[in-house]
Amino acid sequence: MRKKLLVGNWKMNGRRVMANELCAAIVNEMQNLKNIDVALCPPFILLDEARKMTAGSECMLGAQDLDMHDDGAYTGQVSAGMLKDAGCEWVIIGHSERRTLFGETNLTVGKKTKQALNRGLKPIVCVGETEDERKTGQETSIVQEQLQSVIDEIGIDSCKDITIAYEPVWAIGTGLTATPEEAQGMHSFIRKQLRSQHDETAKACRILYGGSMKQNNASSLLGCPDIDGGLIGGASLNADEFLGICRSA
Repeated sequence: MRKKLLVGNWKMNGRRVMANELCAAIVNEMQNLKNIDVALCPPFILLDEARKMTAGSECMLGAQDLDMHDDGAYTGQVSAGMLKDAGCEWVIIGHSERRTLFGETNLTVGKKTKQALNRGLKPIVCVGETEDERKTGQETSIVQEQLQSVIDEIGIDSCKDITIAYEPVWAIGTGLTATPEEAQGMHSFIRKQLRSQHDETAKACRILYGGSMKQNNASSLLGCPDIDGGLIGGASLNADEFLGICRSA
């Protein structure tokens, strides 16, 4: 059985005081959160603060992005080696905001995923459709193309070492949430795509829901057979809300 994974994506939010308080509250509760994995992904500049606060606990650390290259002349970028040195185990790749606001392509996402795996990080690869794409019936073809580009880059066998996060882009920061039926439908579709190429990979790969999961809808979403956790945005900035979601898992 796949262990539930809850990942807090702080996005571009936080200061050192906030990081200390939020991490302390989560670490304090970790002993009561049995049989789930929890990871926090603060902004790069707060990684060291979060590392100190979570040291010795079961709470893991991740980053929100990485560069596809090794260390070198890439001003402003952060390499996988730097993230490992900062204490990261996880890294989010291809978040919808990276795709829509910063022009990341399926090819870029595939290369970043390969780089993360090569350097010993655990990628959380994001896929998902926009509102227009869903309205025009393209949601499955969009998600299939996004995922297949990663499979083509790293190979289907390596997909057992990644986590996939399904983000209905139309439900991020809008107050909308996919119904459990809609979310399960897409998660099932993603698992079938994996199964069509390698059955054991499909069984092992965790697929997270990443579309405005909150304490009041977490139980119904996490109860779906193919939803293995959540990539939590805004709700991860509030300890009570985030911990409530974790308890639901």
